Amino acid sequence: MANPFAGQSILSVDQFDRSMLDFLFGLTDRMREITKRDGGCHALDLKQLGLLFYQPSTRTRVSTEAAMKRLGGGVEVIENVQFSSVAKGESLPDTIRALECYCDIIGLRHPKIGAASVASQFCSKPLINCGDGTGEHPTQALLDMYTIRHELGTNDGLTVGMVGDLRYGRTIHSLVRLLTHYKDVDLILVSPDELRLPIRLLNEIRGRGLNVRETDNLEDSIGEMDVCYATRIQEEHMTPETYEKVKDAFLITPETMQLAKPGMILMHPLPRKTEVIWDSTGVYRIIQEGSIAYAVDSDKRAKYFDQMENGMYLRMALLVSILDCIDRLPTYED
Repeated sequence: MANPFAGQSILSVDQFDRSMLDFLFGLTDRMREITKRDGGCHALDLKQLGLLFYQPSTRTRVSTEAAMKRLGGGVEVIENVQFSSVAKGESLPDTIRALECYCDIIGLRHPKIGAASVASQFCSKPLINCGDGTGEHPTQALLDMYTIRHELGTNDGLTVGMVGDLRYGRTIHSLVRLLTHYKDVDLILVSPDELRLPIRLLNEIRGRGLNVRETDNLEDSIGEMDVCYATRIQEEHMTPETYEKVKDAFLITPETMQLAKPGMILMHPLPRKTEVIWDSTGVYRIIQEGSIAYAVDSDKRAKYFDQMENGMYLRMALLVSILDCIDRLPTYED
């Protein structure tokens, strides 16, 4: 199909249909091959990416920057906005307008729901939503869907479990919407009552054909899952009393994994909340809350670090297609 992303902003997963996802994931496979063979290419020489991050980020910011550089482009980053003109009272529209003077495409992370949509109204260049509050995180959901496809060979006919903070998790909110494009998907939502998926979103995805079941018991349901997608309990969005009540509700351990299918994949958008404490002799201990225990990392079904790597390939595919430079990519005979 013709490139459906040329010149487009990426604001919400609602922009995508099945054919667009197939196109993007095929191009992501190509980015993986180019990077594995040659380390990258020069498809985006002389193109500039501007990253404007009002919130902390490791994976999204670094993988987007690495994606641009792997394609030969340059990057301008504003991540400590307190040291920019924002500290002088500059508005989001004016900051976006300033950044687009120097860049061909912009990535925005912001704490307010809908900020990317607002910013796009004042931006003449393509804009990528890199997370807006508890709203959406479309590129994370896209790389998650790609990871499932890459690991299991399909996104159809799967039982997918979402575990943990489903109320505030923007990665969850985007991913469940993307799942509605695939056939015969069963969704198991595992959370305490305080962190259930918002009822409006639950009704939306059920109305779009997803078979959804809610539970608060991970041990009884993990054995059914082809994909177990765990999330961090987001302390910043709840009272201390609520956080203390739910923080360790769903810690996935090696014992938990014994209940899962041999072919299941375990995913997580990261970070997971941990603290490493060293004593004076260099001996350390790990204090962890919720999510996934470190002891699970060696399980071959743990795919969360593969997700991180896939994020770079997926964002390479988005950048080269939005900037309409696919024809500059190298091709291989074999």
